[in-house]
Amino acid sequence: MVPERVLGKNGPKVSAIGYGAMVLEGYYGATDETAAVETLRHALNIGVNLIDTADAYGNGHNETLLARALKGRRKDCVVATKFGIVFDPGQKGTEFPTGWGFSLKLNGRPEYARRALDDSLQRLRIDEIDLWYLHYPDPDVPIEETVLAMADGVRAGKVRHIGLSNVTAEQVRRAHAAHPIAAVQYEYSLWRREPEQDLLPALRELGIGLVPWSPLGSGFLTGTVHQLAKDDFRNHNPKYTGENLKANTDRFAPLMDLAEKLGITPAQLALAWLLHQAPDIVPIPGSRKKERVSENAAAANVQLSAEVLKQIDCLAPAGAVHGAALVR
Repeated sequence: MVPERVLGKNGPKVSAIGYGAMVLEGYYGATDETAAVETLRHALNIGVNLIDTADAYGNGHNETLLARALKGRRKDCVVATKFGIVFDPGQKGTEFPTGWGFSLKLNGRPEYARRALDDSLQRLRIDEIDLWYLHYPDPDVPIEETVLAMADGVRAGKVRHIGLSNVTAEQVRRAHAAHPIAAVQYEYSLWRREPEQDLLPALRELGIGLVPWSPLGSGFLTGTVHQLAKDDFRNHNPKYTGENLKANTDRFAPLMDLAEKLGITPAQLALAWLLHQAPDIVPIPGSRKKERVSENAAAANVQLSAEVLKQIDCLAPAGAVHGAALVR
């Protein structure tokens, strides 16, 4: 089974490796709904109990997939979902350019938060969400207002813990002053180390856990991605476009060689490195394949020596990747 960790000072106890369910919505290639549910159940079977979804994934469909997987298994799962990205053309929202060739419409208004919570509970077919995140802060709504509305869900017994996603250190401080924040989701990996500058120190100070999304660099750190299909979501990612993919492949080749020398996969090396950064960091890699879910989970038991960690820092320092990150 997978070792457990606690997210922050007062957050939920979860498996040291979680599972990101976004991959089941076809963003990285075609998916089969039955196989998707089986993959989710496999994660639960091997002790990966933190399952991360969002109402934005498949415009609600991802939550319904998780509901199917949870049938008779609710006690085995720490359910994390998110709200704040709007797809309904009739719904108000603030346009937010991502820098990846498309914009998102965001809504952090209190009335929308309350409605989004009830909608997620209905799709998930549960009475309480274990960890409810604001997916992106709405630039037109003070983050305190959104968080206080989320806190209403806690008081109503609909939410256990509140989280934030894609936020700055300053936004975390303001939000945490309004209501305790258990965890923050942010892109963090050997592919993107910028959170080490400001965000991670703030989380350590406040006692908030970090849940790295895209901990394998959208698959790059598995060492298996050399070209993308036309319908692959990663074609929006500047790190994969033009000459950047080849440049990054060459730059990270020594890291792949190090994993081979250690007798582990590149993905396990990348995940184990994250786990060694702090005891309340819980990455959420995703995969459509059960065998990859098992491989990722096994990284929780990989021990890296101080010497190896120093090697990794030299091979993949901050700023080593070619291509811009998603705008925050």
